[in-house]
Amino acid sequence: MVSYDGLYEQLKRKGVTKTDLTAEIGISSRTIAKIAKGEKLSQRTLQRIADYLGCKAALLCREKSENEILQILREEKEARIPGGLYHELQVRMTYNSNHIEGSKLTEEQTRLIFETNTIDVGDGVPVDDILETVHHFRAIDYVIDVADDELTEDMIKHLHYILKHDTKDSTLGWFAVGDYKRRANMVGGRETAKPRDVPAQMKALLAEYNARNAVTIHDVIALHARFEYIHPFQDGNGRVGRLIALKECLRHNIIPFIIEDSKKHFYYRGLSEWRNEKGWLTDTCLDGQDTFIRLLDMLDIPHQH
Repeated sequence: MVSYDGLYEQLKRKGVTKTDLTAEIGISSRTIAKIAKGEKLSQRTLQRIADYLGCKAALLCREKSENEILQILREEKEARIPGGLYHELQVRMTYNSNHIEGSKLTEEQTRLIFETNTIDVGDGVPVDDILETVHHFRAIDYVIDVADDELTEDMIKHLHYILKHDTKDSTLGWFAVGDYKRRANMVGGRETAKPRDVPAQMKALLAEYNARNAVTIHDVIALHARFEYIHPFQDGNGRVGRLIALKECLRHNIIPFIIEDSKKHFYYRGLSEWRNEKGWLTDTCLDGQDTFIRLLDMLDIPHQH
């Protein structure tokens, strides 16, 4: 679906009607009907209308998601509305996801960075913690922007680039920012995919996942677990993996989950034991979904669960 609120605003500003468009620039009645139904117009047609109205084509329409949560996030992101779902998702997910990985920033400091672009750092906060907090905000923005698109390797690599560019890691010759790892690594004493095997395993994972007709929360959790077992990047895999899960929940109209730092031991145990016992990680992620539901309830946003 497409919203033409911008077009209607521009028509009102110029003092013309949709019918006038047919006479002035030869727009067909079929095109007018598409506008009324919220159907997408060609870029060429949009540009013709924009030229006539004296505005940018991008102002005339925008994608409207049937997923109410995603639509709210996009509207609040565009308008930079404070205190809403977009605001709280940015602060809460960024704080928890970074803290799970060892960031020393508190939730209050994270909130201050998002809300005022300033910080009272206190003692011993690494510069990278601050950079990666700002980067995580931008990564969530990217997830919201591409939420409707099929998950791809390029998308996943771009998330890694957003998170890790300009950090200390990016100065290391062997650290591939925005690309798959070049050195073997382990996590929690567990072997992960060898660098040479990562491309093939990632292609296979995405091919199998994207072939599913109806994706459930359990499919997203399984995708997350399998991604973490591959561990395709030198560092940053946990944060990228949780961002991927957020994107796929938004894509498939599933209530997202936020893993709280206080639950990280259950989360790590769930990932560690996934191949033998899927219930632990599933329960932790469903608990994270309940965390998101409480946020929706606090903001009086209707939802189905």
